[in-house]
Amino acid sequence: MHALIDNRPAPACPAPFNVAQYVLSAGFATPDKIALQVLSVTRAERWSFAALTAAVRGVGTGLLALGLTPGDRVLLRLDNTVDFPLAFLGALAAGLVPVPTSSQLTTPEITGMAGQISPALIIAAPGVALPDHPAPVTDAAQLKTWRNLPPCDWHLGDPNRLGYLIFTSGTSGRPRAVMHAHRAVWARRMMWDDWYGLTSGDRLLHAGAFNWTYTLGTGLLDPWAKGATALIPASGTDPAQLPLLLKRFDATIFAAAPGIYRQLLKSPLPPMPRLRHGLSAGEKLPAATREAWHTSTGIPVFEALGMSEVSTYVSQGPNRPSTPDGSGHPQTGRCIAVLGPDNTPVARGEAGEMAVSADDPGLFLGYWGQDAETRARFSGAWFKTGDTVLMAPDGAIRFLGRDDDMMNAGGYRVSPMEVEASFDGCAGITECAAVELPVRAGVSVVALFYVAGTPAPTEDALAAHAQAKLARYKQPRLFVAMDSLPKSANNKLNRTSLRQTWKG
Repeated sequence: MHALIDNRPAPACPAPFNVAQYVLSAGFATPDKIALQVLSVTRAERWSFAALTAAVRGVGTGLLALGLTPGDRVLLRLDNTVDFPLAFLGALAAGLVPVPTSSQLTTPEITGMAGQISPALIIAAPGVALPDHPAPVTDAAQLKTWRNLPPCDWHLGDPNRLGYLIFTSGTSGRPRAVMHAHRAVWARRMMWDDWYGLTSGDRLLHAGAFNWTYTLGTGLLDPWAKGATALIPASGTDPAQLPLLLKRFDATIFAAAPGIYRQLLKSPLPPMPRLRHGLSAGEKLPAATREAWHTSTGIPVFEALGMSEVSTYVSQGPNRPSTPDGSGHPQTGRCIAVLGPDNTPVARGEAGEMAVSADDPGLFLGYWGQDAETRARFSGAWFKTGDTVLMAPDGAIRFLGRDDDMMNAGGYRVSPMEVEASFDGCAGITECAAVELPVRAGVSVVALFYVAGTPAPTEDALAAHAQAKLARYKQPRLFVAMDSLPKSANNKLNRTSLRQTWKG
């Protein structure tokens, strides 16, 4: 039997359509219900659906008053405050294209991204690095004044038009701006039953940063589209406080990257009587972590496989079967296959590259300004994910690894070439290579192998250089000096040899 499952059709996205209107429409029937709580240990900032909708449309009016026109890009340099969803949805409501970015990014990093997309406006929180770019900057104080402006009209149009951009690391070392259509948010409905088990009565707490695709969709957009409540820890919250927040604010679903689950298991966990289950994505959840969490809390964790270009498409869930190793099944409405070297489906039980149908309603429109790289990801009727998997006879998908050299740092995909490029010109280094290395069961870090010059750099000097050039999640945690880096016969760097050397 071939490794191909076709669960189509998916419900068609209505037209005309607008992401912001759709996401907030479930709350129109319950305007006084709490849509968002930004949590700290001592208090919570509460927003009803009515207040959230009014502020979003007011922000849309403020943006248009600056002279922006539909299609203009708006670069968001915001952290985990209510400003982020107001700016994101306000831009979409007005027909603009928001571009969320991590508040951890340095000036050189965000300058490169801004150069790609040519934003018409930058909205920034205090203290967040700004790009070297001529676009005007609106600060959080100005954004706040727009909340009370008259509501903008919903900018309705073709569901396939560009809605927003999300940056992800590219294999070339140059970050890629993933173009998502408005319809992508509608397609997320396929996750509600087959991963979340989401209901309008849920209170979903997500532990990630807003700019991450996982947090943005699972933590904000999906709960609101269902009429549920989103719980978000305030910026700067210590992860060790999450169990207390889960208990105190009656969370029913908890979403996080595997690293958060591992971190929370280091200390005794309090009873969390309202919590039904956890969700995990971003990287593979180790079986030991899953089992330890269930043993400690009695609460299951359901895992999903996905990527920025299409979000999750294979998942476990409370309403569908799962296996001890964490394998999931293709979601209802998806068509997926496991491809061999000839780009045709392999037999079940045989490893190959995961592929998603090119007409999947949640699939991206392409990479902004990178047509050749976009075309390279497609083969006929398939979008090739770059993940190596195996499909069991019953259709369960088991993740085996990535077929490229991309690294995974705390759930973020990081290009080794981007890390290496940041060390160009670093005093004391003549050559370097970044790889992902396992340091203990279920835990991997970014490592930098390097050939030292004279004088050789200290580890503290290398760490300081990384801190100045890279966001924290991209910074190497290990620095390994070598006499020379391994190369192939055609003088290409052999990263596999580095990983094998480390394991040895």
